[in-house]
This record gives sequence, structure tokens and C-alpha cells, in this order.
Amino acid sequence: MRILLTALNAKYIHTNLAIRYLKKTIESDFSDVEMLEFTINHHQEYILAEIYKRNPEILCFSCYIWNIQMVLELCSNIKKVLPDTIIILGGPEVSFETEELMKDHDCIDFIVVGEGEGSFKSLLKALEDFSDITVVDDIVFRARGKIHASKKACAFVSMEELPFPYQDEELSEDKIIYYESSRGCPFNCQYCLSSTFSGVNYLPVERVKKELSFFMSQRVKQVKFVDRTFNANKKNTKEILQFLLDNHNGVTNFHFEVAADLIDDEMLELLKRAPIGLFQFEIGVQSTNEDTLRAIDRKTNFDLLKAAVTKISSFKNIHQHLDLIVGLPYEDYYSFRKSFNDVFELRPEKLQVGFLKLLKGSGLRINQESFGYRFNSQPPYEVLQNDYMSYGEIIQLKGAEEMVETYWNSGLFKASIELLMNNFYSNSFNFFQRLWRYWEGQGYHHQANGKNQLYNILLDFYIEEGHGRAEVFKEVLKLDYLKNTKTTTLPPFFTRHQEEDFKNKCHEFLQKEANLLEYLPEYINQPAKQIIKRVHFEVFNYDVLALEVNPSLLKTINEEKTILLFDYQMESKALNDSKYFNIAFLNME
Repeated sequence: MRILLTALNAKYIHTNLAIRYLKKTIESDFSDVEMLEFTINHHQEYILAEIYKRNPEILCFSCYIWNIQMVLELCSNIKKVLPDTIIILGGPEVSFETEELMKDHDCIDFIVVGEGEGSFKSLLKALEDFSDITVVDDIVFRARGKIHASKKACAFVSMEELPFPYQDEELSEDKIIYYESSRGCPFNCQYCLSSTFSGVNYLPVERVKKELSFFMSQRVKQVKFVDRTFNANKKNTKEILQFLLDNHNGVTNFHFEVAADLIDDEMLELLKRAPIGLFQFEIGVQSTNEDTLRAIDRKTNFDLLKAAVTKISSFKNIHQHLDLIVGLPYEDYYSFRKSFNDVFELRPEKLQVGFLKLLKGSGLRINQESFGYRFNSQPPYEVLQNDYMSYGEIIQLKGAEEMVETYWNSGLFKASIELLMNNFYSNSFNFFQRLWRYWEGQGYHHQANGKNQLYNILLDFYIEEGHGRAEVFKEVLKLDYLKNTKTTTLPPFFTRHQEEDFKNKCHEFLQKEANLLEYLPEYINQPAKQIIKRVHFEVFNYDVLALEVNPSLLKTINEEKTILLFDYQMESKALNDSKYFNIAFLNME
């Protein structure tokens, strides 16, 4: 049988782990198995044509909230041009309410429910042998004009029995490699599909080490663990982290979803030793409202979480991404404001404000009436309102979220935002809310805004708010701009302070070995004309580094000519910033 495993990924850089597992699971029994990966940005006509050219006997799609509508449209058209092709769907988006889905879409022949590796292989064998498919567990199918569901086993597949899903030739691409060292989650959060399965299934740690070694030998850019709570098993976690610390290659980084309140002192000592950028953490907070956490059955000790995140931040070597969810039970607008301020106070590199998705099979969807949920009937089933928050309030929070994404998560405005918040706003939520109202009032939400325009908008906002000392703020904003932009020309709204014979002085500075040893040791023995391509000198009228450390100096700081040297060499970057130094040209005389 010609079997085609197909994925429609959200982005080009993503890889689909599910179809790789399926291919490795069945290829010893079926010789003609091919994988095809597209993105949801491809034209459907292109995808349809590529599938048609292969004329599969069995066509399989991996289904998620971001691709299900496109998958269903494709399946309908495939049946028109390849009527004999058997279409099998699997994945989280089709593992619930399956019979209704098949009633609405007669192009679907089979749905595999749950993890899939075992039942998928059994189904293919039954189809090949024309044997009884009703004995295959965890499938929904058509027979004699009716829809039937087989026995629901939904048993965990032993991870130890699963094959390694990757092969050499596909790792050369500049894509994120998704990897799992465990399946399942020890927690029972009612918004999450992991709550529909009990228990956690782990790969043996020695096998994990071997497979991570393979990724590092291939020098892949990023390995993203899809484990729901990577550090649920502390012993395994510490052993894997220690292995990565001992064997990292300086190229590959590792992304984990962790429960920060489970991070103990021993793990903190390991993390403290990590090279900059080796590890990235995604930490779900979701809410700090105790009633909300009880309602969603989420057990989080925020005090422990806060202590761990703060300690890790002090190491300045690990990117931390913290999550909140808008629309949870008992969380009204003002409660969410408190949750936001509680989390933003930790100053994560990114704060993702997500909006609740009422996923099929999740506890909150099943009990939606208890909380008055109204949500979009189409994927991704995002909340519109509930008993605690109106749609109008959610619209306002979407605006504030856009400002967080644009001005904080981008990492381009950190010093400027700290100066604004520390001097003029009672809390971080009020700042982003106020910025959104200005943004919306100016109509910026109706248009695309380039990077330079974003700096100009923030400057205009500062002036419009009437804060005073705009010339100082403009210098801090220029610092943010140059931390993230290697340029020989500044946008016109910035002031460039001219110094006599400045260009020659900069070259002379770079020609002195003592200066290179102190500030730029990576460039020793390189000619100044080469170094100048990777660095930048800029004159400021205020000590902007002092303002960056202590934003409250804004109202009292006096003019003081300051020269900064920015180093843009990629290897020097720490958490997305260039290196920069306050230098004295006295050394050139």
C-alpha cells in the first residue's frame, strides 16, 4: 500500500513529531511510506496537487486546532479527485467528538483516537489483509452507511518501545526539532487536554542522553522538548541537565516547559552553571487568583515559583518565558490585572498573555455552562466572554497584550519601558493599558508599523503624556535602539551629538591593544577597519547606563557627555542584547 503521512504545520521552521513517530513505527511492515510537510500558509491548490501526484492509497493527516479547517477542506477536495483513497485522521483535534465530526464530513473514512502508534499500525494491517477492523482499538469508522466506534482503550504506548523519530538527512534544515522525553502530565489542569489522560510515561534517561547527543552531533539550532512538565521527575531532570552541561556544543539550545515551583536548590546550582543561551524555560503561571487555580484544578505555589524565577533571572543566562491565560473562571478584569502585575514584577524576558481556548475534551469545555462561557464555535475555540469578563473587557486586554508583545516581548525597548513604568505609572498593567489607548486612539492598530516607527510612537506617547524631560527619555530610547540595531545612520527623531574628529578617534581607540584587551578581547589581532564593521560608537548627552540601572534618576540627572561602545558580534549576545560599554577616550591621547 502507498501510505502518505501529511502534516500542515503552523510555521516553516516547525517539524511534526507525530508523523515521524508513525512512519518509524510502521515502516518495517510497510515499504511504501512517505511523509509530506506543508504549512498552513501554503495555497490549498498546491497541497492538493502534491498529494494528487503521489496518488496514495492511504492518506493520513495529523490534526490540530491550527490546521483542522484546512485539513477538512483538503479532504473534501481529495475525495473528488482521488475517490478511492482512504483518508485517516488523527491528533488531538479529532480525538474528541469524533462521531459528530464524521457525520458532518463524509470524506473522512477513519479517525484514530489518542496516542495512535499502536492502533494506527493495527488499522493498516487490517486494511491490507481485508480483516476485521472492528477488533482494532481506538478507531472510529464507517460501515454499511453508519458510523461506529471501536473499543476505547486509549492505553499509554510504552515510550521505551517507540523508535527514535528522526533521521540524519532531515536535521540539516534550519528548523526547530521537537522532542519528547515523557508523555502525560502529573497535573490535571481543566483547560488542558493532558488532563484527559492519567499518569506520566518516561523514556529511559540513558536513551534520552543518546538521542540528545545525536542532535548535538548534527549541530541543530534548537531542540524543543514537548514534555508537558519537563521537571516533574526531579531525578531525571537533573541527570539530563547535567548531561547537557557536560556535553553541549555551543550551538544547540534546549527549550523546556517547566513548573518553576518544583525547582529546588540543587537544580538551581546546575542552572547557575549553564552557558548563556543553552537553556530556555517556558513557565505557565496562568493566574495568581487562588479561586481561579482551585476551579481549574491547578496546583501552583506562587511564592516558590516567584523565588525560583527571581533566582534564575539573577544568573542572566536563561531566557524565561512566563504565561498567563485570560478568561479563566473567577478571574474578572481586575483580578487579571493583579495576576498580570504579580507576574510582570518578575521581569521575564517574555510574558505571553494568552486567551483561553475551550478545547474539545477539556474539563472547562465540558463544564462550560457552569461558568457562562461563550466562545468561538470554530477552531481555536477562543473565549469571547464568561460570567466574570465581558467581551468588551477581553477586547481591551487584547490591546494591552499587543502592547506587551510589541514593546516588551520584542526585547527592543526594555530600558525605555523601565524608565516609564518606574517614574510615571502605578503598575505595569496600567502602563500597557494606557499605551494601548494611545495606540488605538492614533489608529496605529489599523496599519503595519515598522521597527523605526515603533520607536517614534513610543517617543510621541511620552510627549503626549506630558511627562517632561523628553530629551532625557529620547537618549534612553536611543540606547535601546542601538543595543539592538547596528547602523551608521539614526532615525531623524534621534539626536546625534557631534564630536570633533570623532571617526578618527574611534579608529585610534580600536588600534590600541590595551583597549581591546579591556573591552573587546575577541577582536585581538584584528585590524581596526574590520572591527569597526561589528561595533559602533555613540555619544550621549546623559549617563544613560546610570539611568538604565536606576530609572528614578530621570528627574534629577544632569547633562554628562557619555560615549558608549556597542559590540554586535553574535557570539557575544546575552539574552538578545548586544554588549555595550561606557568608554573614556583619554586612553587615545
